[in-house]
Order: sequence, then C-alpha cells, then structure tokens
Amino acid sequence: MAKFNRIYTQFADLPNKGKNYCNHFPYINKNPKPIDIMAHFPCEKIQYEGPSSKNPFAFKHYNPEEMVAGKSMKEHLRFAAPYWHVMRNVLADPFGGGTAQMPWDDGSDSVENALARVDVFFEFLDKMGIEYYCWHDRDIAPELNDLSASNAALDQVVAKLKQKQSETGVKLLWGTACLFAHPRYSQGAATSPDANIYAYAGAQVKKALESTKELDGLGYTFWGGREGYSTLLNTNMKRELDHLAAFLHMAVAHADKIGFDGPFYIEPKPREPSTHQYDSDSAACLNFLREYGLMDRFTLNIETNHATLAGHTMEHELTVAANAGKLGSIDANRGDTLIGWDTDQFPTDLYLTTQVMLVVLNTGGFTTGGLNFDAKRRRESHEPIDLIHAHVGGMDTFARGLKIAQAIREDGRLANFVQERYSSFDSNVGATVESGSCTFEELEAHAMAHGEPSLASGRQEMLENLINEFI
Repeated sequence: MAKFNRIYTQFADLPNKGKNYCNHFPYINKNPKPIDIMAHFPCEKIQYEGPSSKNPFAFKHYNPEEMVAGKSMKEHLRFAAPYWHVMRNVLADPFGGGTAQMPWDDGSDSVENALARVDVFFEFLDKMGIEYYCWHDRDIAPELNDLSASNAALDQVVAKLKQKQSETGVKLLWGTACLFAHPRYSQGAATSPDANIYAYAGAQVKKALESTKELDGLGYTFWGGREGYSTLLNTNMKRELDHLAAFLHMAVAHADKIGFDGPFYIEPKPREPSTHQYDSDSAACLNFLREYGLMDRFTLNIETNHATLAGHTMEHELTVAANAGKLGSIDANRGDTLIGWDTDQFPTDLYLTTQVMLVVLNTGGFTTGGLNFDAKRRRESHEPIDLIHAHVGGMDTFARGLKIAQAIREDGRLANFVQERYSSFDSNVGATVESGSCTFEELEAHAMAHGEPSLASGRQEMLENLINEFI
C-alpha cells in the first residue's frame, strides 16, 4: 500500500469497521480547505445556446422549456444526477487507484465531511439545471462502527438534504441501500447464507426506505449487486430466491406501514461482481416477480451498461419491460463492448438515445421515473470541471434523441410499416388467434384452403435507411 500512499482502496484496513466500504467511494485528494464552488466548477450556470454555439459550457440541443409532443424537454427527460458518481467516485479501475480531484472531500468518514458535500452537490445540480437526484445510503452518509451510529449519521445528512430540497425545489428520484460493498455482503445480502447478515441487510433497507420517505422520494430501487452466486457447488439457489422474495415482501409491508406509496424498482444486471446474478435481465426479473407475487408493487429500472453485459441491446431490455407495463426508470449510460466490466460511460450515441426515447415515448413517457446519469468520467478526465462537460454531453445527446424519436413518430412510416407487417392478424384466422379462440383444426383448414403462403420482405435495410434520414 505504500506506493499508493494517498489512495484509499475499499479493501484497505478491513478490520476497521468504521471505514466506508461502498465500492464507488474510496477517498483520495484529501483537502481540508474551505469549499469554493467556483474553484471546483469554474463556469456559470449552463444555458441553452443552440446548435451553432461553440461554447463548451452551453447546451446545443437541450432547451429545458422547449415543447416536444405537448411537454417540455425537462418533463420528458427528467434528468437525475447520481450522488455516488458525482460526489464520491474516485475513478479507479481494476488496474489502478483513483485519479479524481475532489477538493470538497477531506477524506474522512466524519458526518461534518458528509454534510459539507451536500452543499457542493446542490450547487452542481443548480449549475446543470438538473432537478432530480439519486443516492445510496452509504454514499451520502458514512458507515460507522455500528448500525445505530450509521443510522444517526444518515439522519443528520437526510435533514440537510431535506433542507436543500426545500430551498431549491430539487426532488429525490429514488433512494437505495448499498448492500454490495461492505465485506459482510461478499456472499450476498438478501440472498446471504447467513441469517444474521440477512437481518442486517433488512435493517439497512428499513432505514434507507424510511429516509427515502422522509425526503419525499418518488421511488426506491433494489440493485442486487451480490444477489447471486460464484459457484453452484456451495449454493442452494431455491432457498436463496425464496429468501430474496421474502425480503422484498417485507419491504412492501414496511412501505405500507410508513405510508410510502412510490414504486419499487428492480435493476437488472447479469454478472460482475458475481458470476451469475439472479436479476440478470428484464425477462428474468419479470419472471421472478410473477413467480413470487410481486408484480403489483415492483417495476424495472433499466441500465444501458447492464444490458450490454447481458448480451442484449438497451432497446431490447426496454421493450421487454415496456411490453409487460413495467418500464419504470432508466439509468442513462453506455458500456464498452471491448471491455468486460461495467464501464458506466456517459451516453454520446445518437442511435442509442433515439432508440431509448422511441420506447419511452411509445409507453406514454415517464411518471415517477426518469433518466438517471449512472455514469462516470473516464479515469483520465480527473478534474472537477470534467463533470460539467460529461453531463452537458449526456443531456444534449438525450435531447437530440428525444427530438429525433418524436420526428420519427410524427413521420409515421416506421409505425405504419410494422402495423402493415402484422395486418394479417387483424382479421380472419389471425384475429381468432389473437382473441384466444382459435384451434389447430381451424389453422389446418385455413392452410388447406389457402395453399403455400407468400412471405413479404422484412425490409430491414430500408428501415435502417429511414432512421438515418432523421439522424
């Protein structure tokens, strides 16, 4: 550890339970100087200047009040900032420690340090014009030497967050508990083989849910970072899934008890850190929710990079969720297909954001959910101002995706082609199939009467050309 002298890694000093183990948030760049937001983010509030602007500190496409399909851009997109990446991520990777300059952080696990970070975060939100945010309990407040002390620290930070929300009008999109980083959760939390750890996880979620309610959070997310297994040789999968379902039912019961009526989100991810995680993709999550009677209270929070790791496109994952009426919220980022882990890069691909917004618009838009930038700067983009550049780019890219998606919808050719492709199911034998009244005998009679069918082209290339017209 000597050669990394100023780098705090999540596995340093494991016996010290006072350390914050949440793996997004090891500390570097200790700096006890007074906080000066202009020194950290030396720019004015980001404004819309239009496509011709060359100002790196201006939006070229995101105009918050611009109306698109009857709603303003900010209503459609509902951008949210993740506390863990903006304020706590040191930009480490599997081969090296963090590089991020975070002069607002003195490197301590003190409540005072946590409270000071809140002011900087809300200044950042104001500069970006972002009206929502998300947090884990252990990134906004330190994990201390026992659960009661950690809860007391969380209470103090939540009080500060509530004050800042009242002052600014910013809202909490969703909260969640960090049940993956501390060594106690190395074998799972709600799927741990140890009932004592399971109970600890339940207590932590109880408090995080109560804190979300205190802050009028619109939803609550479960990301099962270690709810899976490394090998089936030591795993009773059935018992673990039963325990996970029981845990989620207890969360529903407690939400009812405290009057929290927001949705619960499940966030799919197939692997990394575990070999196989139970919430592997949208279809697996939906199957789990149906099997255990949880469909009424849960919906999905879909992340682009997790779709990549699952071997799916984001368009696929969103469509599966939307088809079940369970597309709740989105973690807006992207992955790198050449790198085999969760790179959490900012979205810059217009095809991706167009596809995302086509699905969102076709479902009627967000209600309680939104676009949370679960994305971090690259390790070499280590200065605080790079946070501004990253979010400007992500917000502009989604603004363009929104406008392109709506233009495609208004044009109508894509939707009309798909509708026509399935038109044989609108009448005759096709209609009886969709009504559920058809039999094999009827299908046989139809086939005998009509002979060898003629199949029309899928016109994939033509439709890809059509999309390119708009992009």
